[in-house]
Amino acid sequence: MKARITVTLKRGVLDPQGKAIERALHTLGFGEVDHVRQGKFIELELPGADAAAARAEVEAMCERLLANTVIEDYQIELGQ
Repeated sequence: MKARITVTLKRGVLDPQGKAIERALHTLGFGEVDHVRQGKFIELELPGADAAAARAEVEAMCERLLANTVIEDYQIELGQ
């Protein structure tokens, strides 16, 4: 089973990299772009077909390693 994890900064957390991307986009002529937030995307494979077990395992990974839950949120998408 494939898991796709998206990690982003929580709302209200300063995102200097997102602001840098926004400024660069404006410089390139995409001036209508606003409120850019950046994050990271992680994709991994898990053995087995039990979606509930896979989700619980990935949540444990996120809580322990993949996300800094003090300042980051994460979303998990499971698929084939």
